Formats: sequence, C-alpha cells, structure tokens
Amino acid sequence: MEQKAFKRPFVHLFYIFFLSHLVFCQLDYRFYDSTCPSLTRIVRYGVWSAIANDTRMAASLVRLHFHDCFVNGCDASILLDDIDSTFVGEKTARANQNSVRGYEVIDKIKANVEKACPSTVSCTDILTLAAREAANIVRASYWMVPLGRRDGQTANKTAANELPSPFESLDNIIAKFNAKGAHTIGFAQCFTFKQRLFNFGGSRKPDPDLEASLLKGLQTVCPDQVDSDTTLVPLDSVTTNRFDNSYYRNLVNSSGLLQSDHVLSTDNRTASMVLSYSRYPYLFLKDFGASMVKMANIGVLTGQDGEIRKNCKVVN
Repeated sequence: MEQKAFKRPFVHLFYIFFLSHLVFCQLDYRFYDSTCPSLTRIVRYGVWSAIANDTRMAASLVRLHFHDCFVNGCDASILLDDIDSTFVGEKTARANQNSVRGYEVIDKIKANVEKACPSTVSCTDILTLAAREAANIVRASYWMVPLGRRDGQTANKTAANELPSPFESLDNIIAKFNAKGAHTIGFAQCFTFKQRLFNFGGSRKPDPDLEASLLKGLQTVCPDQVDSDTTLVPLDSVTTNRFDNSYYRNLVNSSGLLQSDHVLSTDNRTASMVLSYSRYPYLFLKDFGASMVKMANIGVLTGQDGEIRKNCKVVN
C-alpha cells in the first residue's frame, strides 16, 4: 500500500544550528545589484500575490525552502521534475508528495525574473528570497539575505525520504537536525496527530497531556474515520495566519498539535527553549531569522559550480 505523505506546511523554527558548510564569504548582499536590480521587487510582488490568493502559502514557501536545503544543501533540487526514467527528482519523496506546495509560485516568479534578467538569477536564490518575503509578509522579522547561489544539476530522492516526520521521537529529530524547534504558522493533516485523539500509544484512549477543550474540538474536526485523514487543522488556532510565538505558548499550555512538538515542552533538552520563546516574542523572531540565514548557507554552490537554470523544473 502506498505510504501517504504527511503534510506539515509549517514554519519550522528550525531544529537548526546543526553543522553546515558555510560559504558566507562567497555570497554577497549586493550580488545582483548591477545585473538584476529589480530582483527583490519581482520576488516580493510574486510572493505577496500568492499569499493574497492563499494565506497558507506563506508557511508553504518557507517549508519548501527548508525541504530543499535539508537534502544535499540549498540547490533548488526540490524544484526539479521527474523525466521519464532518465531523471528522478525529489517531488515524489514521502515527505514531499501530496504535501509540499508552492512550486508554481517559484516557477511564476522565475519566469518574471527571466524576462527582466535572462540567465542571471538562480532558482535557489529566488527560493531563498521568497521564503524570506513570505515570512516577513506574515509579520516575521526581516533578515538580510546574501546572494550568489547556483542551482544543482542533480536530485536525491533517497535523502528526501529521510526528512523528519511528525511521528518520530525527539531523539531521532535531534539526530537529524542536531538542534531544536517547532512551528508557528501552517496546517497539519488530521492523520499526523489523530492517534493523540483516540488511540495514544495503543491505549485506545486520548493523550492525557492534551488540553481538554482542544481535544474535544479536534475530535469533532477529525473524527476517527479514514475520510477525515486529509482534513487540515491549523497548527496555531489562536493566530493562524500570523507569524508569532503563539505556538510556543500553546506548547506550554499543553495545546501543541503534533506529538513531536509536544515533547519539546517536556524534554529537559528543549523545555527551556520553548519556555523562553513563549515568554519573549522578540527572542523567537531574532533566533528564527538567524536560523534561516544559517540554513540558507548549507551546501551552497557558488562560482563555477552548478548552473543558472532557465527553467526551475529542469536542468539546462
């Protein structure tokens, strides 16, 4: 039976601070100033238009960027299509198929950038900027993005299949990310947390740690039947479309949606972080921006490595 991909159009406050191969000195904040001065404006408008049409797209674009960088570094490999039997991309990996969104937004922005600045700006830089703009539109802090990344010419579906799952233990998540975090905006499909509502740990009872009123509401939205598995529920029902620290306050109050996030507030390795972010929104926003900058520098291709794709879906 085909394994269903989980949907977490979340915004990770990334379990990041994990070791990355930083090439910061090879990137430049003014990389496109002379060759594509309209780049940021084009990306910003494209992202704004997409979010105006679908508020979920803000979280989806940040997640798309994360799923790209986690697999062999930030190289836009996640944007590549399968080509018959000659090329296998990452879009059909378990964590991506029927789950990751926003490809068409990046493709549209890329087309507009190509009109203004042909064969100049990488899909990787466009995706990196789009994630920053998406977070900023929903009231995240603004962070500077050094540019000059180039696009990869390969993909790795096997590695993409190892992206973290909401069903994993904290030990496994930390092993994969070598850091800590959770989400603040986005949605999850019911099947990713339904076991907490009806059969926690095989007990045939709800998770006793789940706040009572939240439990009752979730059982109504996600009844114990297969046809509710793909129903979407906001990760943060208080400020659903706003980027803030409300989700951390929810975790402290036993109102975290996913079990993999709930344990962050109970494990000694992560509980202090959750408490700090729940109390100090500025600290959360500051650390999130810093984590995004670090993540965007993982495994970056620069100089003569890689290429500048004309179409994000295929290598040149």
